[in-house]
Amino acid sequence: MSDVVVIGGGLAGITAALDLADAGRKVTLLEARPRLGGATFSVERDGMWVDNGQHVFLRCCTAYRALLERIGSATQTELQERLAIPVLRPGGRVSWLRRNGLPAPLHLGASIARFGPLPPADRARLLPAIVALRRLSLDDPALDEQTFGEWLQKHGQRRSSFEALWDLIALPTINLDSQRASLALAAMVFKVGLLEDAGASDVGYATVPLQRVHGDAAERALAAAGVDVQLKTRVRSLDDVDATTTVLAVPHDEAADLLPEDAVKQDIRALGVSPIVNLHIVYDRAVTAHPFAAAVDSPVQWVFDRTGSSGIAEGQYLAVSLSGADGFEEKTVDELRDTFVPAVAELFPATQNAEVISFFVTREPRATFRGVPGTERHRPNPETNVRGLFLAGAWTNTRWPATMEGAVRSGHAAAEAAR
Repeated sequence: MSDVVVIGGGLAGITAALDLADAGRKVTLLEARPRLGGATFSVERDGMWVDNGQHVFLRCCTAYRALLERIGSATQTELQERLAIPVLRPGGRVSWLRRNGLPAPLHLGASIARFGPLPPADRARLLPAIVALRRLSLDDPALDEQTFGEWLQKHGQRRSSFEALWDLIALPTINLDSQRASLALAAMVFKVGLLEDAGASDVGYATVPLQRVHGDAAERALAAAGVDVQLKTRVRSLDDVDATTTVLAVPHDEAADLLPEDAVKQDIRALGVSPIVNLHIVYDRAVTAHPFAAAVDSPVQWVFDRTGSSGIAEGQYLAVSLSGADGFEEKTVDELRDTFVPAVAELFPATQNAEVISFFVTREPRATFRGVPGTERHRPNPETNVRGLFLAGAWTNTRWPATMEGAVRSGHAAAEAAR
């Protein structure tokens, strides 16, 4: 019989395996794919490195940032000294969301006061809603009984402010827009990430392919910690795992297939899924100096310059990330190109003189659980009703949405429970 077996080599499994190895346990990690990293990985295509999605983090993502330090890849990321997000509109118009040196929530006051996408009447309505949002208790179960959009409307926010401001944050963090997202998750994102600590929302991102930041670095760290990593090893039944302690760190739909009946009281399958679609556009020349930007009044949500990390020698590679991508995941590559190449051109006027060298699409139809009202009741704690069996994954009860931070926190929680 083995001591500890961790099933799944994503961020949750990596974290749990390292914690347990550091605690003196003999750990084996089993991963079905030929690589570590889980939902964050890179592939080589047409001579360049392509991330499967655009995964950013915030300064408040302390567990994730600590993991990067632990595996030795923190230097392969960039973290802003102060939040500064360019927000683009058609015609090349640029507004900024940036913080000043004042404490939260005053740190965004000057930026919001002149934020072009938000009509003046909507700007005047913001303060009462922000004050009310700061007063919400994350311990209140009633928050998970309504959508963030319903709450915003009750607090004087008009639909015009949803896309112009609130969804800029809600979509990439919850993978749903305000009208669909649970208030519980939205309150957590805005309180912890934006409204309680001025520096919490500073944005970080990888400067090299994600596979190097996560999978490759983790494989070296796990080996140094004495963890036996076995890739290309799929577990089809927990009956085949002979271990004193097992940590199941796979996506929730896979976990539902593997867990014994009555192992948890929650209906894990009811968590559902929310897709992400990523569009990759390579131009023959540089079209923007922004490392990333958000967009409003456009089908584009967020754009990232991945030229440096891709390894291309000429031109510029932009990645467009579409979160909560219901309606986009079924569209063909040609349909997406016909919609988004002109939309990107409206945001970046320099594309008028540029040629699109390559356009392709990566899809994550089951990218995250679906953070709608009622979600919290379906998220289990790391302990199960089976002796020695524990759960990890961003879908477990971390209170965070399905983010890299949530995944790492779940790994710590599972390891702590197992210890």
